[in-house]
Amino acid sequence: MFPQAVLFDMDGTLVDSERVWDTGIEELARLLGGTLDPAVRARMVGTNEDDSVTMLLESLGRPLTEAPERVMWLRRRMKQLFAEGVDWKPGAQELLLEARAAGVPTALVTSTPRELAEIIIGRMGPDRFDITVCGDEVDQRKPDPEPYRTAAEKLGVDIERCVALEDSVSGVGSALAAGAVTLAIPSEVELPADLEVLRLDTLDGVDLAYLRTLG
Repeated sequence: MFPQAVLFDMDGTLVDSERVWDTGIEELARLLGGTLDPAVRARMVGTNEDDSVTMLLESLGRPLTEAPERVMWLRRRMKQLFAEGVDWKPGAQELLLEARAAGVPTALVTSTPRELAEIIIGRMGPDRFDITVCGDEVDQRKPDPEPYRTAAEKLGVDIERCVALEDSVSGVGSALAAGAVTLAIPSEVELPADLEVLRLDTLDGVDLAYLRTLG
């Protein structure tokens, strides 16, 4: 059977939450007396809140010793923003529901920490995933292959027979390094032209029949 499982990234792939992160990080930049450089924000996409805050502090010339305090501020604010709701990316909900109905195992593999991810998972429906792997539950986060390898191991499937759906450079790098058949759907940031990965503009219209052609 192919795919043995479908592995979904969350931010920017399943839900349009990168725009919500924009709001939180922009607010933090203003709190620190500066503005968020779009180029710096682009580098943050697909990473995690610790790295994002470090990049922000460096760009504003602030001491990195502030990082723990600023990460906590950002997490509190993101919990508020996520609680207001996030929108599905086009086609994402339909593909997830089709996979569930067909009995194809599904996993959520995100760099977002569990505390924040649970808010979005609760809105998407926790029963829509067989397992979830969050950023604070692995030793090495994306672009390291550990998150996707961990998901495959927990599902008891062959990672090379799984399809991973990603939107960012770090996420695509993680999935490819793990050995998954990887489909990129760039969201906030364009992927480098020399990155060898199958890419689509949207998941709208993508179904299991299409994923089976990738195996």
